[in-house]
Amino acid sequence: MQTSSNVQAYRAGLLTFHADPAFSERAHSWYEDGLLIVADGKIQAAGDWDKLRDTLPPDTPVTDYRGKIITAGFIDAHIHYPQTDMIASPAPGLLPWLEQYTFPTERAFADPAHAAGVAEFFLDELMRVGTTTALVYCTVHPQSVDAFFTASEARGLRMIAGKVMMDRHCPDFLCDTAERGALESEELIGRWHNRGRSQYAITPRFAPTSTEAQMELAGALARKYPDTYLQTHVSENEDECRWVQQLYPNARSYLDVYDHYGMLRPRAVFGHCIWLDGEDRARMAETKSAAAVCPTSNLFLGSGLFDFEEADKAGMLMALATDVGAGTSFSMLQTMNEAYKVARLKGSYLPALRMFYLSTLGAARSLHLDGTIGSLAAGNEADFIVLDPQATPLLARRTARTESLEEMLFALALLGDDRVIAATYSAGKRVHQRES
Repeated sequence: MQTSSNVQAYRAGLLTFHADPAFSERAHSWYEDGLLIVADGKIQAAGDWDKLRDTLPPDTPVTDYRGKIITAGFIDAHIHYPQTDMIASPAPGLLPWLEQYTFPTERAFADPAHAAGVAEFFLDELMRVGTTTALVYCTVHPQSVDAFFTASEARGLRMIAGKVMMDRHCPDFLCDTAERGALESEELIGRWHNRGRSQYAITPRFAPTSTEAQMELAGALARKYPDTYLQTHVSENEDECRWVQQLYPNARSYLDVYDHYGMLRPRAVFGHCIWLDGEDRARMAETKSAAAVCPTSNLFLGSGLFDFEEADKAGMLMALATDVGAGTSFSMLQTMNEAYKVARLKGSYLPALRMFYLSTLGAARSLHLDGTIGSLAAGNEADFIVLDPQATPLLARRTARTESLEEMLFALALLGDDRVIAATYSAGKRVHQRES
């Protein structure tokens, strides 16, 4: 029996998803005056205030967020925590950007104290923008992974991360060996995977920086530990695609390189997926692999435009992602803003409801974590955020004139940023509150 001492209650507008709005007319529930009930870090109920208020134990305090919107916490499907300090670094394209900024920045993560300091700032920033779960790249240094998970575990966050595996075409100071990369990755799996809310991702950086021997070992790890994640990059940039073709001349496509080594599977997430063809997309759907769509990064580096329409035709799993530091904002709202424009430039249209879905339940489904996070369904972990439609004078003026939920969410996506996040909760604990 629940008592008021372990129950938390929140009154606000409630938005939660049950399905993809692109394929279902009843994909979401909206309670204009809603009540969210949480106990012991889990969601107990979400619905109309009038229907649920009498179910609360006597004397339960109710946090009043009326005028604001509660939804599931955002999920970022592709982000590099070591690149926090090099965000907004100028370069003419992906490959020179890696050489000039990325690799020198990642060198410093050999120092555990430096890694810990960046991890703390990085997690502060995620909480500030309402991101409660992220799929995170660390560096080749095992201590970068330990620092990250130590910081996220202390905050009680659900995070997924892994050590980069990279044994060629990189500076000597970051160059692994195939065997050491696999050994250290397996040790990290044993240390962190499914420890509390931490989960591990096998992380070959991308095919050009791994020898065939390393790809074999990464694929073997993916088969040995099928409930781990696997994350990497694919078909981001045309120069990169041509390079992969030279390095792997027997592969049908860039994606086929990973397929050859057994890396396409549930819980495999491929960043970018811009230059895939129809056969690639069909293979992604067949294997339940997911695409992490990174619009701010793709626009920043001039990599190309993700094709939402073709991905939908193939039935691919997909989620939105920031890809910081090539991505130019930690905010999933800003990411939605650019995703909308990318879709328009490719001749398709992303409604606001779809963008919010792709940042919550859609992302959870891509990570095979629906039923755990991504919605306000009873039994889910209580990761949720509070959105303020009056966060800025312009947003307040625009939202005062909206006539539908779609208009309201569209304004939040196109005009919103970190200021919209009034509060962030992880497992029922408030981990961020916006300064007034």
